[in-house]
Amino acid sequence: MTSGLLDTSVVVDWHDPIVVAALPDQLAISAIAAAELAAGPHLAATSAEASKRQARLQEVEAKLEPLRFDGTAVRSYGLVVAAVVREGRKPRSRFADLLIAATAHANGLDLYTRNGDDFAGLEDLVHVIAI
Repeated sequence: MTSGLLDTSVVVDWHDPIVVAALPDQLAISAIAAAELAAGPHLAATSAEASKRQARLQEVEAKLEPLRFDGTAVRSYGLVVAAVVREGRKPRSRFADLLIAATAHANGLDLYTRNGDDFAGLEDLVHVIAI
């Protein structure tokens, strides 16, 4: 049985057949991704898009309890930032992504994403599965 943490990008597309086929058996979401999804309806350009994002948020909230960003994740975040800096990248530009990666690391979960390049340099810490 496979398990993995879903990046926000995967949740946004999780009804896409390609994404569905690649999802692990057991799904988890971080509090950070849940927060990004909660902001989504408020940031939408149209009321139709806001409604779509609100429906997705409610679906996620009904299915998944977000993993907390706890003390272990805090320490993992330090490792994640250090790895990104060693790669010559700037951690601030991908702040939420790195917090999500730290949550995956802290919980020993693979990280499923639609944006694999966002997690470059973390190969020694997190198994990233780009869909």
